[in-house]
Amino acid sequence: MKQTLTSLLMLLFLQPAIAQRKYNKTPDPKEIITVKVYGGSFDLGSDDEVADRKPAHTVKLKDFKMGAYEVSQAQWEDVMGDNPSAYNCGECPVTNVSWDDVQKFIAKLNSSTGKHYRLPTEAEWEYAARGGNTEQLTKNRDIVARGGVNELLITDKNERVPEKDKTGDRYSGKKNAPQTVAWFDRNSEDHVHPIGRKQPNELKIYDMSGNVEEWCSDFYAGSYGSKNTVENPTGPDGGKSHVVRGGSISSNKDEISVTRRAAYVPGTKNNSLGFRLVEDSK
Repeated sequence: MKQTLTSLLMLLFLQPAIAQRKYNKTPDPKEIITVKVYGGSFDLGSDDEVADRKPAHTVKLKDFKMGAYEVSQAQWEDVMGDNPSAYNCGECPVTNVSWDDVQKFIAKLNSSTGKHYRLPTEAEWEYAARGGNTEQLTKNRDIVARGGVNELLITDKNERVPEKDKTGDRYSGKKNAPQTVAWFDRNSEDHVHPIGRKQPNELKIYDMSGNVEEWCSDFYAGSYGSKNTVENPTGPDGGKSHVVRGGSISSNKDEISVTRRAAYVPGTKNNSLGFRLVEDSK
């Protein structure tokens, strides 16, 4: 009896590690893998957080293909012939790349592949991080709908459900316990990690919370400006900085949420700043 109890306790202790192990498979570091994200509507931002995430408003997006992984050092080196990252690891996300550097990488990649890659808009980024039209939302602790704003956030009377009455994942793929989906200040040991080693979100997209911050295409504005519904937004027409999303190895748990935004001038480079790609269909 004692031996059986000990075995059960050991199994419970090992279960998280066993569950995690199936994700510890890094893809070919030179292969760009994308996930089809079906379009839909969702609530971008949050009225309960800091000013630059307000006001929460409805965004409608068309289908797109999001990179399942952050661009790796091996991918960068294959296209550009060098590796600017301070922490050398082919399977890890490339870092020390400015927004301007990324545009040069994309131009070369598109020329060599005949495809059309680009940076995601921040609306595409947040929609994918939330799980797209598979995002699971709750009201009063009961799951009431899947599919974002179309079914839940706008009622039959066209009234927005209050923030306090609905919740989705705070982190990409997880409502709580970010350590299962993210490398951040609590578990990163202050260096980037190979792509795809944490659990993915509902769309099978990895590392959208933590590991490296990710450049987006949009210019940054200090707020979203209006509660009006918008379709396929691309951000302001101009500005001094570009949007960065996702948090990094240096971020605390509040800075790796799906709504968190930051702004960097396009020449910014650091050891925890990288990117992922979107592929447009021809």
